[in-house]
Parts: sequence; C-alpha cells; structure tokens
Amino acid sequence: MFKNLFKKKNENVMYAFCNGESLDLGDVNDEVFSQKMMGDGIAIKPIDTKVYAPCDSEVVTIMMESKHAVGLRTKEGIELLIHVGIDTVNLKGEGFNIHCKEGQQVKRGDLLLSFDINVLRREGLDKTIMLILAEPNGHEIKKYNVGETMKASESILLEIK
Repeated sequence: MFKNLFKKKNENVMYAFCNGESLDLGDVNDEVFSQKMMGDGIAIKPIDTKVYAPCDSEVVTIMMESKHAVGLRTKEGIELLIHVGIDTVNLKGEGFNIHCKEGQQVKRGDLLLSFDINVLRREGLDKTIMLILAEPNGHEIKKYNVGETMKASESILLEIK
C-alpha cells in the first residue's frame, strides 16, 4: 500500500538493453566512449545479438546507413544513445537489422536492433555495446551496476536522478 509513497518521482531506472556482463564506460576500448566525450553511461559485453529498449521512450534517431546505433528520448527529456560495437560504423549496415522506426514509442524490452556476431568477428571488431546519456537534461547517474551479469529488460543497469 505504501510502496510508492516514499519513492522520489524524479528518479529513472534504465534496465539492461541486452544479456551480458556490465562494465564501466572507462573500460571501453575506445577513447570517445571511455573518456565520456559523448556523455556519461555504461557498457555491456553482450552474450547474444539482440538489443532492447532500456526504458519506455521514443525512438528519435536511427543511424540508417550503418544501423549500429539508436537514439531514444524519455518522457523526462533524457536522450540516450545505444551504440553497438567499436568501429562498426565502417560496416555500413552489413550484419545489422533495425526493428524500430523513428518517432515510434517503445516500451522497456521492445526489440530495437539485432546484429550478426559473425560479421563483427570476421572484421575483428569489438562487440561491446554502450548506453550513453547524450543529453541528460539536468539528470545525472546516481548508481551504476557494473561487473554484474545482466538479463535484458530485467536487470537494473543504471539509476538516474
């Protein structure tokens, strides 16, 4: 009955966007992400090839030529970037499939994109997937769940205040 009485209304939770091991953004093998040049966030070393919405949001950007990244916006105005792999833009979309469209409202757990791990392996590319707060809109990450096994759409990845 009192479960939501003391919950702060300005807190947001981001759930795991794929299955795998969470890691600190500083450990990502790309300075653009590890130095947080695009924004703060977290990463997952995936164990499969499907990427899901980490929260209820709107799809605002899809990198259609390369199909390796999707931008989302929450109702609080937080803009998120989900970026699959390192240097995967060079594949020009090969091995990637988009399962959403710009302007679409998605719920936590909706499939956003998928990729063929064999294409990344063949090209020697890192498959780490990053979640970046590209535009925090006055919010900040309160808690990172790093070094944990994540289950897509069920494990809490980040808490944002």
